[in-house]
Amino acid sequence: MSEAVFPRDRALSIVSMAIGVLIWVVVVGVLVHLAGAMAIAGIAVTLVAVALMSFLAYLFVKSAVIAHLRGNAIEVTEHQLPDLFAQLTACCKTLQLDRVPTMYIQNGNGVLNAFATWFMGHKYVVLLSSIVDAMAGSPNGVRFYIGHELGHILRHDNPVTGFLRWPALRLPLLGAAFSRARESTCDLHGLACSVSPEGATRSVTALSAGARAWSAVSLDGYRQQLASTSGFWMSFHELIASYPWTVKRAMRVLDKSQEIPRRNPFAYLLAIFVPYSGRMGAGFGVLLYVYVVGVLAAIAIPAYKDYTARAIFQGAAQASVPARTKLVEYYQAEKKIPPSLASVGVDADLPNGMQMSMNPRGMVVTIHTRAGDLVFTPRSNQQGEITWVCGGGEGVRPQQLPLGCR
Repeated sequence: MSEAVFPRDRALSIVSMAIGVLIWVVVVGVLVHLAGAMAIAGIAVTLVAVALMSFLAYLFVKSAVIAHLRGNAIEVTEHQLPDLFAQLTACCKTLQLDRVPTMYIQNGNGVLNAFATWFMGHKYVVLLSSIVDAMAGSPNGVRFYIGHELGHILRHDNPVTGFLRWPALRLPLLGAAFSRARESTCDLHGLACSVSPEGATRSVTALSAGARAWSAVSLDGYRQQLASTSGFWMSFHELIASYPWTVKRAMRVLDKSQEIPRRNPFAYLLAIFVPYSGRMGAGFGVLLYVYVVGVLAAIAIPAYKDYTARAIFQGAAQASVPARTKLVEYYQAEKKIPPSLASVGVDADLPNGMQMSMNPRGMVVTIHTRAGDLVFTPRSNQQGEITWVCGGGEGVRPQQLPLGCR
């Protein structure tokens, strides 16, 4: 059913996946570079723990939804509401869906809507009773809603692709555009299941006109409302929304070749600063951004400090090599520790403001840097060879030391 996929949906699926993978690669690369492999392993363990807790939360929430459906809603089967079941199976055949999902009717309390959900490999379509009642005078009118929700089932990301795509969908403009394109695709699936484009369009207008007035809506008159969608504020609020304007959805269903007015270009300049957070609203998106930035800062700032300290200590270790070599040569020649650095011709001043000192009791060399002290302690083996063991001074953490000093 490739013809039932909105072209922008196909393009945005590729773009969002590419950007999402790129973001993950960059994030992992930066963290590995700044924090090292051990820190990444720790972060990975934390993420696994968070994923496990998230799965448990998902398990409880989704199981409650499914339990509510099974206990309170009406399951549509070949014996229970067979006309609706026949429409479901016919729509699944049209959309080439091998396995017919379970469908329920639930009291909508006047709300015209339907939704799809899935749990532990099982797929469900739920029609609110208001939709079924509203379409009572239109044979097969409910098919559009069934097809639309089956479109969500067919185009739904699996956990892996959803995870890879997730960071890209948090971006302004892109996430909302992807969601709107996906809704347009699902509308096309609903159209494919409908008897006629006009019938499908009237099913869309019922979302706005209500259970009674939808059949009296003039589609030609509704088409004239398209012109109003090109204004600045109309464009802006659609750019940050998960759904296209209903009038656009209706006209695309009625006529695939319908020319849709272009959005005001200046609206993009404002919308690019509004984070996308799905159907939770822009305010929640800001909070989500603050949360994500806070988590990244909590990881990245200490990692960056460790990285800069490690670079300073690495430079200190290299700068002290000539001095430590002279100290060893003096000790091996004189069989005693030199009284000072100056006695072996070593300058205590090192590049970049670093200072070097030596304890004449044990020939311990300390390099004082702005990141802290790096300490070299001599060790003698049975052959009389002297090697240096380095470590950090007070307040220096192991992650800040060069690899040879850990």
